[in-house]
Amino acid sequence: MKQQPSKLKFKKNHKPSYLNLKLKQQKIFSCSSGIIGIKVLENGYLTYNQIEACRKSIRRIMKKEGSLWIKTFTNISLTKKSVASRMGSGKGMHNKWVSLIRKGQLIFELMVPLEKISLSFKALKSASSKISLKTSIILNKY
Repeated sequence: MKQQPSKLKFKKNHKPSYLNLKLKQQKIFSCSSGIIGIKVLENGYLTYNQIEACRKSIRRIMKKEGSLWIKTFTNISLTKKSVASRMGSGKGMHNKWVSLIRKGQLIFELMVPLEKISLSFKALKSASSKISLKTSIILNKY
């Protein structure tokens, strides 16, 4: 997984506004390609390190069983100026890359055989503990 996008429309973005998150339409409500997934229950943002930690913990528990889809990408940069700099002189350097997450959006999906559902539930529970937002694990009904 890449940390930052290859092409950007603007070099540096404004800070993400949570008021704008409520106005935009939510992307994904239920599992489209997997059986079980992690759904976010509040607005916020995820950093690249959080997404990568979740991916590693899921892979560690699942041990090459099933397929994992990551439904988000870190495409917005947050900037930060150095501590000793004076006011003015432009915007700071890129500090971290984040992904805006809306309420109800699906982050991870797993496709596993039906006999491995309990193992995948355990994997997604460990991954959701690494996310700073409230989450729930949803199961797709077939």
